[in-house]
Amino acid sequence: MAREQLLIATLVELADNLVDNFDVIDVLTMLSDRCVETIDVDAAGVMLASPGGELQFIASSSESMRVLELFQIQVDEGPCVDCFKDGLAIVDRALTDPDDRWPRFSPMALALGFKSVHCLPMRLRGRTIGALNLFRTEQGSIDANDIALAKGLADVATIAILQHQTSINARTLNDQLSKALNSRIIIEQAKGMISQATQCDMPPLLLG
Repeated sequence: MAREQLLIATLVELADNLVDNFDVIDVLTMLSDRCVETIDVDAAGVMLASPGGELQFIASSSESMRVLELFQIQVDEGPCVDCFKDGLAIVDRALTDPDDRWPRFSPMALALGFKSVHCLPMRLRGRTIGALNLFRTEQGSIDANDIALAKGLADVATIAILQHQTSINARTLNDQLSKALNSRIIIEQAKGMISQATQCDMPPLLLG
């Protein structure tokens, strides 16, 4: 499949998730794989913030990428950690040893064969929910068009995830309201039965 066709198919798949139930891991695994297939990078991975605000490994395009993402979490150091905390993209960052910025992460990345990194925040309206990591086995600048494409894919995935969370929250609220109304109906029915049996008026139900 040509690059343009693959990108269009990816955007369509991500957009479909705006109106349908989906598995976040499957979606972000697809995002990681498509970045490698369409952009000049050798590996990609995604981390998302947990409800408590801690970064969690979600998806990667390879086993070495998975190991590196988990290592970042373990040592709390690396491009994804910084990108998430600052909400700022890291582009064309060469990995060197020694490295003052990431003294533990960079040697690990180099040992796995990676020499440069690019990291984009998954961010919408001031809220950062995670980061997309892109690694290359060679140093050098990544094409500006490739960065724009990666950002576009990350943005659509971010919207899909936030929309999914909103849908879940809405369903939870509706379930809570339904249970409250059903409970009220049952209580009122019980009060009516008691009132009829005892021939006395029952006080009205007060909802707090």
